Amino acid sequence: MNIAVGSDHAGVELKKAVVSWLEQNGYEVNDMGPYSEASVDYPDYARKVANAVAEGICDQGILLCGTGIGVSIAANKVKGIRAALCCNPEFATLAGSIIMPILSVYQHAFLLKSSLKPLFKTGLLLILKEEGMN
Repeated sequence: MNIAVGSDHAGVELKKAVVSWLEQNGYEVNDMGPYSEASVDYPDYARKVANAVAEGICDQGILLCGTGIGVSIAANKVKGIRAALCCNPEFATLAGSIIMPILSVYQHAFLLKSSLKPLFKTGLLLILKEEGMN
């Protein structure tokens, strides 16, 4: 599975940890940026990830944003994308079982690295399990 990953500028360091974890667990990762903590417009990166998924370049997307709200809105403007804010394991489970998002969004401002990994692992496992079902 090929996963597109992007963030806002404040999420760059956490994105590196996410990319590393995904690669260590056998996922192919397309890091869509940003690559430094210099200020960026987060909708640009949300669109990059969403377009990569919508165009079939990547199978799944993960976005990291301070609250997750802005990138969710930006990603959901891309035709064919269903982005879900997964702020705890219950939200990730519900999103995966109810709306089958193909793009998961996580809040880096409110989560620790240790709590984020189980969250996106839960979301990815649900998506893999239910792949192809709407």
